[in-house]
Parts: sequence; structure tokens; C-alpha cells
Amino acid sequence: MKKLSLLGSTGSIGGNALEIVAQHPDKFRVVALAGGRNEQKMGEQILRFSPELAAMMDPQSARNLQERWPRKTIRILSGLEGLIAVATHSEVEMVVSAVVGSAGLLPALAVLQARKTLALANKESLVMAGEILMREAQEKGARILPIDSEHSAIFQALAGHRKEDIKRIILTASGGPFLDTPLEKLAEVTPQQALNHPQWRMGKKVTIDSASLMNKGLEVIEAHWLFGIPPAKIEVQIHPQSIVHSMVEYIDGAVIAQMAIPDMRGPIAYALSYPERLDLQLPSLNLFEISKLTFSQVDKERFPALDLAYRALKEGGTMPVVLNAANEVAVEAFLQRRLGFLQISRLISQTMDHHHPTELRSLEEILRVHAWAREEAQQMIDRGKL
Repeated sequence: MKKLSLLGSTGSIGGNALEIVAQHPDKFRVVALAGGRNEQKMGEQILRFSPELAAMMDPQSARNLQERWPRKTIRILSGLEGLIAVATHSEVEMVVSAVVGSAGLLPALAVLQARKTLALANKESLVMAGEILMREAQEKGARILPIDSEHSAIFQALAGHRKEDIKRIILTASGGPFLDTPLEKLAEVTPQQALNHPQWRMGKKVTIDSASLMNKGLEVIEAHWLFGIPPAKIEVQIHPQSIVHSMVEYIDGAVIAQMAIPDMRGPIAYALSYPERLDLQLPSLNLFEISKLTFSQVDKERFPALDLAYRALKEGGTMPVVLNAANEVAVEAFLQRRLGFLQISRLISQTMDHHHPTELRSLEEILRVHAWAREEAQQMIDRGKL
């Protein structure tokens, strides 16, 4: 029986992971859980899975929950300290990281330093510190298993093949809710419209990133670090049906694609049970019913965020840190209606223009640059200079 910790258990990925655990109680046991502010959902998860440890990013939520349970039954911690305690629990073998944004970096590093398997849904940690995390995993003999559907697809398509035989990796993107929206209308779209994704149900930040295609840009950087593939060999194609989750082309012309219905339970379960597969009782993929799969190039005028990610990867060093930080600020401001949809990419680009990248020397340097970029982006919003 595999013993698990879940970071971000009250979110979409965390909730799906727990449903898989509940479906296979003979294979998994939940030892520790960490959430954000959703006190009610965490309380329900504690009742259902009886973990030894829980943590909430919000201190008041942690105190409220601890009042409901005696300390001898469960310890409930808070903040980053609590998140890392859940990530490094001594009994845990695998940690699912479904934390949103840069908050996932330090816990991810702690998991690898503790020599545990990291099932990773938090792409921002690799965007910010891919070199450091991959080096830590190698030195400690720890493993990183991807949960994102695209990277899970690549992981599966690479199985049994040599890296030196890869010609290119093709990440697929649905195109989000604005794939066919006239360009002149994009400046007027609302957060509610951007959150209405045609294929996936995700958290707010990831959904907005999908609408701008920044999500795919972050995935390009993540794929570079996870699989050791140079950026020139990583492509993105629009695939609105979200059936082909990604593809790998080899030098002999063979293309191996991983296909499945658009349901995150598939890639989550594959990471949890690897190298086995679980019977999830999901509907079979019916290609006769779908009848048509389409692919197209990315319209860079419609989706400028993708080029920004390639730029950050090319310039290297601390630039991906700035990209990620500015995007976090931009998405927050858009959701608060302080920024228009087209201004998201504009803010990120201008923040990157104000930064001279340096070599990634330490975790402290990453955190310093991340804080600078957030402040710089916020000041530009406050000044209304976009």
C-alpha cells in the first residue's frame, strides 16, 4: 500500500486524486493533506481519509480546524511550515504537488531533498527552478512523475525509446475559450468568459493561463526540464478536441501520440500507480463518435504569451522566474478587473524588458528575483502604464 501526502488537496487536482484513492483503498493510504483556505472541504477530507497531519496556508483556518479535532487525533499546522511538514512526513512515499503557482516551489524541493517521489502538477516550480530541482532529484535518487495531461502523455510516449532518437515533442493545446473570438473583441472579454473553458474544469489561475496560452508556455519550459529536450525541439499545436494529449516524433518518422478522453483522472492515476495502471471505470474513447481530430498552428497575434515563454527559456537564468511572477500578478489583476485580457501579455513582456537575467546561483536568488518581478509588475498596474 502506497502512503501519500497531497499538497493542494482542496483544489481540482487534489480532489480528483482523493477520489482515485477512495476508489482504490487497497492501494493507497492518505497520511497527510495540505490545503489553502477552504476550511469546509478540508474538514470533509479529514473525516473521510483520517490523515495523521493536515495543514492550511491560512492560519485562522488551521486554528478553526484544530478546535474541531483533538491534537492526539490529528495535528493541524499552517503556512509554509505546515506545507513543508506535509511534504516531508516521514511515513510518506509519494507526494502529490497540486499547489497553484510559485507557492509550490519550496515544498517540491523539500520532497526531493527527503528522497521521496514527487507527483508533480505544479508546473511553476520547474519554470522557476527547473535546473535546481532536476539536479536535486538526480543527486538524491528521487523521482519526478508528471501529472499534467500533456507531460504525462509525453512520458508515456517516451517509454521504451531512446532520447537521442527524438526529433521533436508536440504539446497540444485546446485553444481555450477564445480560439475563434475575433481579435478586435479580445480586449473586451471578461473574467467570467475566460473561466468558461470548453474542455477542462480547472482552478481559476490555470484556466486563465489556458485562455491566454501562457499555460502552454509554462508547459514548454516544464517539458524542457522534465525530459531534457532543447526548446527548438518542442512545438505547440492547437487541437480543440483535447483527445491527443501530446505526441513524440522520432527520427525515423514515427509519431507516437497518447490519446484519451479529456479527464484529469487518467494522468493523475497513472502518476499515482506508476508503473501499473488502474481501472478507473471511465468511458472508452469513441473515435467513431468524435469522427474528426483537427490540428493547427498557434496564432501568435492571438496568443503572444507563448512567444514570451520561449523568450524566457532562450534568455535563461532568472528570466523564467520573472515570466512566472509577472504572469501571477497579471492573472490576479485580470480576475479583479484591474487589467484587460490583452494587457496580461503586455504586462509580462514589459516586466521582462525591465529585467537583465543573471545566472541561477541559488534558491535565495530565485526568491529575490521573484519578489522583485511581482513588485515591478504591480507598480506598472498601479501606474496604469499599459
